[in-house]
Amino acid sequence: MADVLHIEVVRAFPENQVLIPLELPVGSTLRQALEVAHLPDVDMATGKFGIYGKLAVPDTILRDRDRIEIYRPLIADPKEVRRARAAKGAKKKSTQKKD
Repeated sequence: MADVLHIEVVRAFPENQVLIPLELPVGSTLRQALEVAHLPDVDMATGKFGIYGKLAVPDTILRDRDRIEIYRPLIADPKEVRRARAAKGAKKKSTQKKD
């Protein structure tokens, strides 16, 4: 068993993505990986993180070949967008019936 973990930290932006390969000691946490990655604008208290698409907390112990994903905050609430679209569609249908 290796005493080094090979980890990737990924972050996506609208215009590009950043991939940071890291080597960390066995037993390292997600928090420690993000500290080593030197991403000063990542907030551990409010940020959302995942490992291969599954939400993870900063104290998660990492395994070899894990990919840490840093999630961006949503611009709009998907539920609210869907409700607004449905209401707009319902309004359009009701005006078409009157004509």
